Amino acid sequence: MMNAMTNYARGLCAALLVASLAACSSDDDKGGGSGGKGTVTFTTFGEDYIEEQIPAEKFADLWTIRYKKFLVVFRDIRVARKGSAPVAQMAGSKLFDMTRPGQKFIVQFPNVPANAYDHVSYEIGPIAEDTVIEGPATDADRAIMLAGGYSVYVDAEATKGSVTKKYTWGFKTRTLYDECKGSVAGKEVEGVNVTNGGSDAPDLTIHGDHLYYDDLQDKEAKLRFDHIAGADKNNDGTVTLEELSAVKLVDIPKTEGPYRTGSAAGINDLAAFVTALSRTVGHYRGEGECFSKER
Repeated sequence: MMNAMTNYARGLCAALLVASLAACSSDDDKGGGSGGKGTVTFTTFGEDYIEEQIPAEKFADLWTIRYKKFLVVFRDIRVARKGSAPVAQMAGSKLFDMTRPGQKFIVQFPNVPANAYDHVSYEIGPIAEDTVIEGPATDADRAIMLAGGYSVYVDAEATKGSVTKKYTWGFKTRTLYDECKGSVAGKEVEGVNVTNGGSDAPDLTIHGDHLYYDDLQDKEAKLRFDHIAGADKNNDGTVTLEELSAVKLVDIPKTEGPYRTGSAAGINDLAAFVTALSRTVGHYRGEGECFSKER
């Protein structure tokens, strides 16, 4: 799970946006040519941590997180061989609420020349006027995203004992998830494999726990919420990104989380730190990884 954070810390670089349903393919492209054609279908899934909850035992400081909304905009899914033009590319963008249970259809590319394509990428980025809404996202959700220019938006509640903290955070980040790879039948596979008459169905999995890690680069990073909760200085029960910006990373005792940023520059407070973590929520085929880069 943490490789995406490592990749982000190595270099912030770029991101593409979201998904509608247009595909392009060419028999003459360098990626095709082994004979016949197949289908690639992309879905997305929020896993139990978004659909149900992140249980207290997962946190070093024993908070429980429940999401009311987890809105994500997908765009520009591409299938290619490294160094070649895409044989399939999504047009437009789609808005999803990841709290809806189960896998959700994003886009299907039929008639892709049969071959192994080792370069799959996708973007999560700010909503556009023509972004397609997918259930259970609503017109009201679309209005929130458009008003803020958001790519990712969460409405959540954290509890610990008798304490409850609510928060609605919108992120304007634009992130490219590149060179995606994941496990298929127990074997790590780069991209997709298209067989004659067959199909591949990779899932662009969203990890809701990544917003709470205490390190941008360490695979052993822990989930923590105490310092986020403590940012609520007016004690109104709501934690805003503005309040998080007042919490400087240098003021957090190392015994309560390292909050290291690796090679990423300009991340000095909790708001910037959480925003950086928002670039790591995208995965591939469950626990599979992509290089995440700032656009």
